[in-house]
Amino acid sequence: MARIPDAFIDDLIARTDIVELVGARVALKRAGREYQGLCPFHDERTPSFTVSPAKQFYHCFGCGAHGSALRFLMEFDRLEFLDAVEDLAKRAGVEVPRETRQRNEDGGLRRMYEVLDEAARWFRGQLAASRRAQDYFARRGIDAATQDRFSLGYAPEGFDGLRNALGTSTEALRLLEQTGMLARSDSGHVYDRFRERGMFPIHDRRGRPIAFGGRILGKTTADGREAGPKYLNSPETPLFHKGRELYGLWQVRQAHSKIPRLIVVEGYMDVVALFQYGITTAVATLGTATTPEHAELLFRNAADVFFCFDGDRAGRGAAWRAVESVLPRMKEGRQAAFLFLPEGEDPDSLVRKEGAAGFDARLSAAVPLSEFFFSELSQDVRLDTLDGRARLAERCKPLLAQIPDGAFSDLMRQRLGELCGIATNAPAPVMPAVPAFARRAAGHAAAPRRSLVRSAITLLLQNPALALALEPPWQFAGLRQPGVELLIELLDHIRAHADVDLRAGNLIEHFAGREEAVALEKLALAQLPGEAATWQQELFDALAQLARQTRQQRIEELMGQGALDETEKDELRELLRARTRD
Repeated sequence: MARIPDAFIDDLIARTDIVELVGARVALKRAGREYQGLCPFHDERTPSFTVSPAKQFYHCFGCGAHGSALRFLMEFDRLEFLDAVEDLAKRAGVEVPRETRQRNEDGGLRRMYEVLDEAARWFRGQLAASRRAQDYFARRGIDAATQDRFSLGYAPEGFDGLRNALGTSTEALRLLEQTGMLARSDSGHVYDRFRERGMFPIHDRRGRPIAFGGRILGKTTADGREAGPKYLNSPETPLFHKGRELYGLWQVRQAHSKIPRLIVVEGYMDVVALFQYGITTAVATLGTATTPEHAELLFRNAADVFFCFDGDRAGRGAAWRAVESVLPRMKEGRQAAFLFLPEGEDPDSLVRKEGAAGFDARLSAAVPLSEFFFSELSQDVRLDTLDGRARLAERCKPLLAQIPDGAFSDLMRQRLGELCGIATNAPAPVMPAVPAFARRAAGHAAAPRRSLVRSAITLLLQNPALALALEPPWQFAGLRQPGVELLIELLDHIRAHADVDLRAGNLIEHFAGREEAVALEKLALAQLPGEAATWQQELFDALAQLARQTRQQRIEELMGQGALDETEKDELRELLRARTRD
């Protein structure tokens, strides 16, 4: 996909009133030049969440959530980057720029979305016209409101119902086949993929149908033939990748502004039944094991994730595959647990027998990830022997190494030490390498004197327009000090976007995902001393002093070389004269 120009992103953030955007979702009150409210990203009673209109930036001093208007949409509304950009663009009344090739691709994708939406509506109409399909959903106890909520439908018997209804042109037939709604036989005949099945549309993060799951209505078809596999899913298409999607997530998002937990089940009907009984946080993987992409998507939407599996060997195997995907994503505050179901039961049957309260009680007794992890790895290990404990330690170590640094990682290592009778001495979390100026800004080391580079970066972050009064070349470019390259990048970026009203939020977004980002966020939040009228001169003075340090650095290099050629002697004399003039 073509990359959206940075200049457009900067302009979009600058056009957005972050106070208005956040205030539509969070109750904010003015506090001086900023606004405060209860953080929407963690539970708190005392407001620690601030929004700065001057910086176009939000920050929570409690949980550390921070970013621009774009980041807020991604985190609060749980949008993908491109969807968040589209949302902001729509608010600003501008169109997201695309290359010609990309425009053509987008047009093709748009037509795919349209044909799938038409298919979903057609299946809904077929359900209304089929007594057999209605009776099936009635027997399963799915009421009309829940059918509407999930846009359930019916694919009638016959090989060309959908084809005849929607494939009215060569282009329409091509789109139906491209989206997986039609299949092609070895002889080249095209026919309906879904026949005589209850239809479950799979929605993307914006609520658009991107695929379907079809469930047989009985073991045999209406004319007595074997019905085929219980579930049939759409194939992989340009819109649908089953390892990245979760059935029901769209409905969960519609039910909750802040999702308290997610419950991962195996079947469409499990999700639908749990919703009907008031458990509106259920999602299902689409006939595949829990992938790393699933795990990332789950935790992006909720901090607590429960996996429901059968209690048999296959179920525990599926649970272990989920563990392997989840472990590398167990950051601070995240929790995962496993509910193993009684033999012959699934979430659908359990919630009908025990109700929402009974199902919640089972979730409360779910096995924590840590407990399941060690019980699985020690199943065939004799912990009463030295050899057995050594085997367990060797099994665990490579998996524990995948857990991000933090309390959970330390406690897992501590538990391994308890089981094996060894001292783990879990190391302190390893902090990513950051420049010296950034460490001082973040409070990791005391600076013997104020850092000019840090001061200049702080001024630029909070007042990007200050850079517009400066002209390259930068006389301090050769200075060997931490942060100089970052300072130059900031200056160049601001000057390259002189036509945009850049704020701190824009610049933080530019550095998102880089190791410097954390330090820059802290500097963006710092309170600048003095009056705003003096800040331009402070920046001039800081850069002039850095230029003098660069000159002194070069003088020392030349004087330490020993024999100099004539060119170097002339350079040294000029540098010394310049130093004297200062």
